[in-house]
Amino acid sequence: MAAVRLSIFPLAGAILFPGLQLPLHIFEPRYRELVGSALARDRRIAMIQPQAANEGAPLFQVGCIGRIDDVEALEDGRYNIVLEGESRFRLLREVEVGTPFRQVDGELIADPPYEGLSAVERASFEREARDFAARQGYSVDWESVAQLDDASLINGVSQIAPFDAAAKQALLEASDLATRCELLVQLMQFFARGDPDDGPATLQ
Repeated sequence: MAAVRLSIFPLAGAILFPGLQLPLHIFEPRYRELVGSALARDRRIAMIQPQAANEGAPLFQVGCIGRIDDVEALEDGRYNIVLEGESRFRLLREVEVGTPFRQVDGELIADPPYEGLSAVERASFEREARDFAARQGYSVDWESVAQLDDASLINGVSQIAPFDAAAKQALLEASDLATRCELLVQLMQFFARGDPDDGPATLQ
């Protein structure tokens, strides 16, 4: 598959899945320019996590391309945008560019055909999710959760779960829905056993 040039927004703790939405508040000048450039071209921005917090840190190997679905341009140059996930991609190389935002060459990842979870997998996940939410003190509309299809449920929880960057990256890189579901259950069990004095892991 041919490489595609992608303008990236490297943001630790934030992942995007195909078919899901990610709201972002854009305030740094270089990322305001990134959004402006995307709006003038194809409205696409690639989300990918850096491996460290320092400037120019190496990137993880898998991210997700999002299309700007909604945009609010504020008077001072900031933006509120909503990205709609389109496709995961694998990083091939970072390229030298003159723009203030980073760019990479990536290869699109063809996700396997949709396959739902088994009834046992779904029930096990919901049971673990209820226990995790109770332990963390989250209020959840479980009737609405029950109406979600398997992919929306598993990918949605993976995207918003209060796990650290490495855990969220592992969820994004999972090869299929069943694998991601199994990993999500393991992560909920692991984080639920954490030191309560430390508080839950939070998005950065």
